[in-house]
Amino acid sequence: MISLRYHVVSIAACFLALAVGVVLGSTALNGTLLSGLAGEKKDLGTQVADLEAQRNALNARLADADAFAGSMGPKVVAGTLDKRSVVLVTTEDARPADRDALKQLIGQAGAAVTGEVQLTAAFADPEKADQLRDVVTRLQPAGSKFPTAGDSGTLAGALLGSVLLLDKTTAKPQSSGEELAAALGGLTDGGFVKAGQDVKPAQLAIVLTGAQASGDGAGDRAATIARFATQLDRGGAGTVLAGDPGSADGTGALGVVRADTSATSILSTVDNIDSSAGRVSAVLALKEQLDGGAGRYGVAGNAQAPAPGVTAPAGN
Repeated sequence: MISLRYHVVSIAACFLALAVGVVLGSTALNGTLLSGLAGEKKDLGTQVADLEAQRNALNARLADADAFAGSMGPKVVAGTLDKRSVVLVTTEDARPADRDALKQLIGQAGAAVTGEVQLTAAFADPEKADQLRDVVTRLQPAGSKFPTAGDSGTLAGALLGSVLLLDKTTAKPQSSGEELAAALGGLTDGGFVKAGQDVKPAQLAIVLTGAQASGDGAGDRAATIARFATQLDRGGAGTVLAGDPGSADGTGALGVVRADTSATSILSTVDNIDSSAGRVSAVLALKEQLDGGAGRYGVAGNAQAPAPGVTAPAGN
């Protein structure tokens, strides 16, 4: 007769056999799985190492090319801006090193930098747009004509163009020294600009910015700088808007300009001002502006060529 104890022992033996089978099976499966994963990890590690080597090689080539551009740049631009004058306008995120290197190259091209004006963060702040518009309107020089467009960037470009740039036909000031001082003083008091000492009008202007804008209102801030530079260009013999490669993206000032054919028809842009080659392009673009031309230069996908007078590679 089969006892209850026999049933209990039999059931326990079944569960024990099942547990042993599960353990043995999972051990074999895990061994195969881990072996496969180890192989994939080794392959991925090899790919990462190869990509890092390629990146390092490309960085080395870029460094060599930029060093060459830096050494040859003064010879390339020599005399291109002989006896010309340039005023430098920077945004708050423009790097001082880029500004200083660009100023030096402008001097080596034969031009004089007549002054520097920095646009503060408040200048492009959408929440300060109405305040900037009111300040600019009050500071409008007598006899000057402002565009009907009411956005703050365009109006500020009209104001600074009338006081910072010489007439493109006569090369004479478009406003008095008192009006220049009043415009810069009023914008400084409003917290919109920081002006250097003894700023004087120039024939040409460079607007130097950083990378693309980010955060809330990024598009509006980029559009303000883009419209400012475009209107500034209309005020004198020419303007170049220059920035880092990121500035040519959709939320960058250059990206906004390059998406507007009416702006690109008059305003030149350079998207690699952080390199020696880009600074050479910026100086050559100023010369192109003097000659009545305009273009989109640099390394971004929406650039038409690396530099003025250089044909883009096939496929760009």
